[in-house]
Amino acid sequence: MEGMMNAIQAAAAAVGIFGVVLAVIVIVGFWKVFSKAGEPGWSSIIPIYSFIVLLKIIDKPIWWIILMFIPLVNFIIAIICCLELAKKFGKGAGFGIGLVFLSFIFVPILGFGKAEYQGHSN
Repeated sequence: MEGMMNAIQAAAAAVGIFGVVLAVIVIVGFWKVFSKAGEPGWSSIIPIYSFIVLLKIIDKPIWWIILMFIPLVNFIIAIICCLELAKKFGKGAGFGIGLVFLSFIFVPILGFGKAEYQGHSN
């Protein structure tokens, strides 16, 4: 019985470490994305403020932050933001969907890849 508990604990630790690694990959990727967009990279790690900066990057009104606190609406807004972020870097809707579902892959591609920020619309 004790061997089984040790195996479960080891598996849980491995899953936890894997989760932390994925989180760090996304954080570093967003840091680069924000920097490419002319914003301070550190702003990507501050909760709520990072979303305000993201709204600035994708040219959406700041009041959208309120929508992120409404259940179910926040999912729709998050998807729209990912699609708009992809568009701002010259990527298509498929890449935006990748940002939604596989952010640990697509955010670093956006940050470290050749994609350039297309700037703010006038």
